[in-house]
Amino acid sequence: MKDLETKLREYYMILKLTRRPTREEFLRISKIAGVVILFVGLIGFLIYVLMAVLPG
Repeated sequence: MKDLETKLREYYMILKLTRRPTREEFLRISKIAGVVILFVGLIGFLIYVLMAVLPG
């Protein structure tokens, strides 16, 4: 039980150090995440197309 209290105290201390991102930071992170999602989707689509064409 003492370990749980210690962990919760550590998490609380970390949360106290965090702050909300500015609008510019949020938009930059959102754009980067969107590009990465599209890139991963494109790779998956290309693999799907290759797997559909190669067996034929």
